[in-house]
Amino acid sequence: MRSDIENRADFSRVRYGQCWEDADVLLDALDVQSGHVCLSIASAGDNTLALLARKPERVIALDLSAAQLACLELRVAAYRELAHAELLEVIGSRPSRRRRQLYKRCRPLLSLRARDFWDAHSDDIDRGIGGAGKFERYFALFRRLLPLIHSRKKIERLFDCSTVEERERFYDKEWNTRAWRGMFQVFFSRRVMGWLGRDPSFFRYVEGSVASRILERVRHALVALDPRENPYLQWILTGRHATALPFALREENFEAIRANLDRLEWRREPLEKFLLSDEKFDRFNLSDIFEYISLESYHHLLDRLILASRSRARLAYWNMLARRGRPLSVADRVRSLNSLAAALHQKDKAFFYSAFVVEEVM
Repeated sequence: MRSDIENRADFSRVRYGQCWEDADVLLDALDVQSGHVCLSIASAGDNTLALLARKPERVIALDLSAAQLACLELRVAAYRELAHAELLEVIGSRPSRRRRQLYKRCRPLLSLRARDFWDAHSDDIDRGIGGAGKFERYFALFRRLLPLIHSRKKIERLFDCSTVEERERFYDKEWNTRAWRGMFQVFFSRRVMGWLGRDPSFFRYVEGSVASRILERVRHALVALDPRENPYLQWILTGRHATALPFALREENFEAIRANLDRLEWRREPLEKFLLSDEKFDRFNLSDIFEYISLESYHHLLDRLILASRSRARLAYWNMLARRGRPLSVADRVRSLNSLAAALHQKDKAFFYSAFVVEEVM
């Protein structure tokens, strides 16, 4: 059984060199406990690894892309072989001139397929694997163009405002210029974002202005949230993690993740096909996969997820531009945890998503 999106998009390259969903929000939503079995969309691997810090019984990671699974596999090898500071160098969170040497230490732990992949992408190793994806290269271009609109000094001042009032004043009076809005509308348009950042097919089920919706969330990130505590914003604007790290990369979580790596397995397989097995799960990290498929396919896949769920299983997923959420047809089997989801969305540091969805199987 093939996935809806598998028929339309190219999964032969790294699309995401890191996870662009906030693991802090994910973990609060799923409330993973010892004994839980988790199913996770692999992406680059960060949030799948974050689940291990909660000591579940098992985590199974799925992805359609061998390239994305190679990202996960190299991270697993790095957690096993390297110290925490060295892991940050390999990711690109910290400056380094020895990434290729660090990779050579991890290389013997990789499968032949992952080894061949990274051997052929040594330039990505040199730059840091967190920047290896098409999405990160899109942000790198944005980073190069931004000084045409705002000086580097002004960009640095984003991280100097310590209160909401200061950030609001700075954004409204100095940042939100006509040139900023114009550049943003072009760069984050459906056409440009599909061409340079994601995949044109990912926008098939999106209606309305892409850029306008994202711009609203950017204001939220720059004003309501503190940029000094936001690793996703920092990478977009600086190309590294300056004063904040995602959950899986924080030193206090490193040993917990490393200690539970044997509980993780990964497979290259469509979710639709995998759910035909008899496996039952307690927690689902579903990234934003429903956004790329039709409403009919979403309803069908949700039915399969319910059948694969244990009692009180939780599902967490994001909407960026296409609205997806529990239909009334399954209201007797699934309840929406709307209050929890809304509260978590307000503090979501991966700010560009329009909604966060948390649901529980009854």
